[in-house]
Amino acid sequence: MKPTQYSFLFLCLLCLAACNIFKKTSVPQTSKDTMETSQITDRKWKLVELAGKPVADKINGKEPFLLLQKSDSRYSASGGCNGIGGEFKLQENGRIKFSQGMSTMMACENMEIENGLTKALIAADNYSINGDDLSLNKARMAPLARFKAVK
Repeated sequence: MKPTQYSFLFLCLLCLAACNIFKKTSVPQTSKDTMETSQITDRKWKLVELAGKPVADKINGKEPFLLLQKSDSRYSASGGCNGIGGEFKLQENGRIKFSQGMSTMMACENMEIENGLTKALIAADNYSINGDDLSLNKARMAPLARFKAVK
């Protein structure tokens, strides 16, 4: 083999090895984290409070909700008008991150709750669960949104 072929072969092997360097290692979840993950995901959560103000049972004839699907790490929600969806990521110690998702674009009479819910999801960086109550929070401030588990 010629020196250029050796150089090319070496470069290819170096590239293949470099691909493996950036693999993320998963941190094993503690039993508490696993329990909280199972409590928050695959349950429908009814929005009951937004920015400290109570939310009506029905907005524009629809129930405002949040659903976190564990299988594909996707969320779906509604503030009473449009469907909102995207991806979420749960981390240890009650950390959560929602991606800016997609939404249908219907115009409804009451859009305040929907706009507030969308902003709360994007701003939230942690959550807490107390029985059947879920709070989405930003740092240590008052909860951005509170939900009640739907039975």
